Amino acid sequence: MQTSPAVPRQATRPSDPENAGNPGPADPTPAGPAPAGPAERKHGRFGLATATALVMGNIIGGGIFMIPAAVAPYGTVSLVSFAVLTVGAIALALVFGQLARRNPRTGGPYVYAREAFGDFAGFLSAWSYWITTWVSNAALAVAAVGYLDVLLPVGHSTAFSITAALAFQWLPALANLAGTRYVGAIQLVSTVLKFIPLLLVSVGGLFFFDPKNLGPFDGNGQGWAGGMTAAAAILLFSYLGVESAAMSAGRVRDPERNVGRASVLGTTGAAVVYLLGTLAVFGTVAHARLVHSTAPFSDAVDAMFGGSWGGTAIAVAALVSMTGALNGWTLLAAQAPYAAAKDGLFPAAFGKEQRGVPTFGVVVSVALASVLTVLNFASGAKGAFDALVLVTTFTATVPYLLSTAAQLYWLVRGAGDKVDHGRFVRDAVLGLGAFAFSLWLLAGAGYSAVYQGVLFLFAGILVYVWMAGRRRD
Repeated sequence: MQTSPAVPRQATRPSDPENAGNPGPADPTPAGPAPAGPAERKHGRFGLATATALVMGNIIGGGIFMIPAAVAPYGTVSLVSFAVLTVGAIALALVFGQLARRNPRTGGPYVYAREAFGDFAGFLSAWSYWITTWVSNAALAVAAVGYLDVLLPVGHSTAFSITAALAFQWLPALANLAGTRYVGAIQLVSTVLKFIPLLLVSVGGLFFFDPKNLGPFDGNGQGWAGGMTAAAAILLFSYLGVESAAMSAGRVRDPERNVGRASVLGTTGAAVVYLLGTLAVFGTVAHARLVHSTAPFSDAVDAMFGGSWGGTAIAVAALVSMTGALNGWTLLAAQAPYAAAKDGLFPAAFGKEQRGVPTFGVVVSVALASVLTVLNFASGAKGAFDALVLVTTFTATVPYLLSTAAQLYWLVRGAGDKVDHGRFVRDAVLGLGAFAFSLWLLAGAGYSAVYQGVLFLFAGILVYVWMAGRRRD
């Protein structure tokens, strides 16, 4: 069972002489969760299995169903990219686990950035993560309509498309508003259901594997290093969501242990499915066909078992996958604003809960995603929609960079309550690896995404100025 997190105390300023007169970062002492009361026990906590499902479900949305075709032009060197990226993602997961052990509060990256670097860094982390969640939810809903059109002809009608997209957003929102135990149950079930067809292709495809289908190692003719980097630019964002357990740490049972375990297990599980699935598709679909495929997993199923039912089966699997991702990301959309509101950096309404859920944050986030979705379908504003989606490739990495920087900050500072001196070298290597991975994510976003993302990020400064100016410390 899951309890609601304790209300985080307001951070105080360091009082040591070297910081006298300097606002500096917030007090790093974590506010541990208070004992669960009757109301909190009613809503339950996420166990390790559910927390792991949250991580895996949020990492694996609908993108997996297109990844093999997207990286096929670069050749099998893209499998090497997967392996390298997996190491970086697991290093990031381990860092989140270490940070959560020190401060197991809801808000994850926001909490870590504010704890190390102060209110402004914490706000930027919360603001950027919030943007990422609700814009990504709009994108997921639009993509889900595309898969639904394979089963039901909704694409010919704008009204039907809008209705379907809004249903994909608001049904998970209603599950969230019903309480966190329902969110956990849906996340666990949807993760299991979507892994059945994925494992069917990933494992079953190995029995139909034909090396002749693989194509060249270096598909773009620019050398293996160039091909690996180009493929990595596409694959980098496949691992967004590794922070999911840390973001909901206050709602995880025994977060000091389970956040890190769920982060690593979820990331590793997602990586295995990604890698095996891509390898199986590479080996069952001829390379020349795969490069131009619009449904690589469907083509793989057809190649394995014959017939043309693969498209329908994969469309159902994709819809289950996206619904689970929307359920998980709707929960996360309210977490960073919730934690920031408790510290006076977001409007107070974001910090209020009902049935263990920050209801205002859920409703506002889904409402914003709905507006963006309606604009996409109704007013032909697809260019603006695509631009916002591109922005999220930047905003998603800001909390990662700040979190890994916080880990390195405590290591450099040598704070006794933050650093395990017996494992300093190991933690330093992990921290530097996770920071490099986050920086690689940022570089992979491209110049346009970084430029627009910075503008979007800095627009939040006005919100920070308003909230900080109204605070009474």
